Amino acid sequence: MTNYNDSAHHFMKLALKQAEKALLRDEVPIGAIVVDKDGTILSRAYNLVQKKKSPLAHAEILAIEKAAKKIGDWRLAECTIYVTLEPCSMCMSVIDLSRISKLVFASKSSKYGYKINEALIFNRNRSKLKIVENILADDSIKLLQNFFKKKRKKTSERKKIVRSS
Repeated sequence: MTNYNDSAHHFMKLALKQAEKALLRDEVPIGAIVVDKDGTILSRAYNLVQKKKSPLAHAEILAIEKAAKKIGDWRLAECTIYVTLEPCSMCMSVIDLSRISKLVFASKSSKYGYKINEALIFNRNRSKLKIVENILADDSIKLLQNFFKKKRKKTSERKKIVRSS
């Protein structure tokens, strides 16, 4: 029988593959997978904020929408969402509202993570959501660092061009 840690790593690797797709499309590399209680993947998604020109197109939101459509219900009770980065306040609220029972994320987000505003937006006493952190965190961090390093390099090159004009 497969233990929880093995399946958590398996599904997080799949979420990381989604994040890699985002990276290839010049999106912030965040991926998400929604899995039902039997381990069946209901949806996969990655950030599409730039492509859709929408601040709502986070991987978590897109994965939840797809999963809800697939099962024909907005309630995703007994489902788990695997995300490569700690969800922001908006995504955490949607995870909670969709009744997802477990959140597993790779790395923490010191800038936008839900824990920063936890007291304001997320009533942990009301929610039954179980949270597991730091599953393949190093892999997620590497993707994010590569993305932002590339972004900084492009910005620096643009500034040089502007100065030389």
